[in-house]
Amino acid sequence: MRFLLIKFPLIFLTYLVVLLYFCIFTYNLPLLILFICSILLALFRKYYLMIPILIVFAGFFLLINSLSIRDNENQPKALSKIELIPDTIQVNGDLLSFQGRMNGQNYQVYDTLKSLKEKKFYQNLSQNCQLSFTGNLEIPETQRNFNGFDDQKYLASQNIYRQITIQQITNVEIKKNFDLHTLRRKAIVWAQNHFPKPMSDYMTGLLFGFLSKDFNQMSDIYSSLGIIHLFALSGMQVNFFIDWFRKILLRMGLTRERVNLVQIPFSIFYAFMTGLSVSVLRALFQKNIRLTSLDNIAVTTLVLMLISPKILLTTGGQLTLFYAFVISMLNHSFSNLNGLKKVLTESAVLSLCVLPLLIFDFHIFQPLSILLTIIFGFLFDFMLLPLLLCCFLISFLGFSLNLNFIFQILEWLVHKVDLPLHYPFVLGKPSSFELIILFVLIGLFVDSFFHKKRKFFFIGFIFLFFFITKNPMRASITAVDIGQGDSIFLQDKFNKENILIDTGGRLALPQKNWQKAQTQSNADKTLIPYLESMGVAHIDQLILTHTDADHVGDFLSLADKIKIREIWVSPGELTNSSFVEKLKKAKIPIHVSKVGDKIPIFDSFLQVLSNGYTKKGDNNDSIVTYGNFYHTKFLFTGDLEQEGEKKLLQNYPKLQVDVLKVGHHGSKTSSSPEFIKEIHPKLALISVGKANRYGHPNQETLETLAKYQVKTLRTDQKGAIKLTEVNQQWQIKTVR
Repeated sequence: MRFLLIKFPLIFLTYLVVLLYFCIFTYNLPLLILFICSILLALFRKYYLMIPILIVFAGFFLLINSLSIRDNENQPKALSKIELIPDTIQVNGDLLSFQGRMNGQNYQVYDTLKSLKEKKFYQNLSQNCQLSFTGNLEIPETQRNFNGFDDQKYLASQNIYRQITIQQITNVEIKKNFDLHTLRRKAIVWAQNHFPKPMSDYMTGLLFGFLSKDFNQMSDIYSSLGIIHLFALSGMQVNFFIDWFRKILLRMGLTRERVNLVQIPFSIFYAFMTGLSVSVLRALFQKNIRLTSLDNIAVTTLVLMLISPKILLTTGGQLTLFYAFVISMLNHSFSNLNGLKKVLTESAVLSLCVLPLLIFDFHIFQPLSILLTIIFGFLFDFMLLPLLLCCFLISFLGFSLNLNFIFQILEWLVHKVDLPLHYPFVLGKPSSFELIILFVLIGLFVDSFFHKKRKFFFIGFIFLFFFITKNPMRASITAVDIGQGDSIFLQDKFNKENILIDTGGRLALPQKNWQKAQTQSNADKTLIPYLESMGVAHIDQLILTHTDADHVGDFLSLADKIKIREIWVSPGELTNSSFVEKLKKAKIPIHVSKVGDKIPIFDSFLQVLSNGYTKKGDNNDSIVTYGNFYHTKFLFTGDLEQEGEKKLLQNYPKLQVDVLKVGHHGSKTSSSPEFIKEIHPKLALISVGKANRYGHPNQETLETLAKYQVKTLRTDQKGAIKLTEVNQQWQIKTVR
């Protein structure tokens, strides 16, 4: 029976457990095939003891999964009280958000503050309290766009299955109990009240892992530079605090054995003070588990999966553990290199190794992030962190060091660095199969790094797969779900031509200064992530059909993230002074459209049928475009209303359409029975917001479409709607 006792590498066991984890929690076929092949390899190597261990983990994961399903199904129908978790409070203008708990369940809570007094109360609240309220208990929103964010899955990874939208808070009961959440909140509020911005933002970020919502603008810049992870507290910060803690205790005369013992409760305390972030937990376990290299990260991963079973369902959990694994793998790979060459080589290879996972989650890559991480990482961890800690501690003695100028200079420098590097590489989102192949190829490349011929062979295949990921091989037309508004994206094969018709946007309502929040544009959460996931680094033509905010409101946000080569407008839009000011601000070439203008795309061209009828930039002044692509006729009408439809038919009496983008979101002012009867579409696409205040689409319009046997797809019901060309025919796919 000696063969049963053959030792196996801990890292290989961890690899199998991770594959098993994803097969149970997020099943997909490529992972299952990889897991089966890996099990066969383990049996071939006679690692038989792995099988009972894997069975135990499988039982544990299945139990967690079933408990999650049960918790999701056994949620209350209504709630009137909630215990606020103080260190999750975020106040942004008149928007309040926090996490709360009640009867053993956690909730995500949102509220709109009614007064400046109420805003200041929550900004300074640092005690446990229970709120009585009236409001709605809702199921979080699921994914609405292809490759888009799934709020329901994200919250479920934190054991949150319902969200609350408060209508009115009727009572606030302050609690006297004290816990580490309260202590962390007190520290955050102290820093915010005793230090000016932006110094206080860096202090709460680097010391307590808390960035306020009004830091969003700088967060976007750090993200575009690829160095936002500097605020994700992990190895350097943990080493700094643990090492100084040990030095102080050793200087006080404690033995190493006692210091090792005391280090454990201090680690727990530090974990709570940084919000129990997964990166800090990973770093603390690695610091306290006294094993070396790969065994250390293997045991750390297994322990984290046991104490926090959903850790790998989060992007942060995946990245922090994978980074640590790659660093451990590379630990001795480049020992024959020295100095700066070694640092740069290790950093470059590390970035290449994690790149597939990064683009799977974020779709973009900043090549100079390697160098920027080294420079700013040194600045943050060896200069700013100890400086901010000293300032924070001595503030309790009544001494307030205002070093805000340092952080103002830092942000000025970051802005200057961002100017030439503002647009990172867009690499698209790989499929699960492409992700696995990329990891295999990169592993083989690293293994053959010092063998020139093999190295260049593998790097060639790596670039080939990145090219495939970035450049979809099939043409597509997508009605992006941007809520109440319009945005239609036409993408040719291999990104040869990209045309976007409208960007969506929200109407800005007048607000008092205290109500104004730093929020992302609608496009930042919907349109832009979708375009980046499709490998889109530039838009060739952006057609802005008319000046309504729900069609063009987000074009500046789009231009800030994705290059636009040319903007098409109607003559009537140029009569709107505020719209013209935005065009000037964008500094993008403008083309004033004319009837008959054509843009080559797919197997034909997109043609302008109308550049407006009123010359005012209003609904009936919408640019109307038409294309016959792969034997299917498309008509895109903007917000064209019935009067405009009549004129369109007068100019094109034989107009025939297969796919109609319904005008004005299905309003009763558009899509007249005469128009639908004349063009006789087979499919109607309605871009409309879920439960919008306008009542779109109108029931009369839906009845008209049904009367003429037009199949109707709506973004409020189906999410994004995508037509993909396959063998010169269009296949329809929806998110839901």
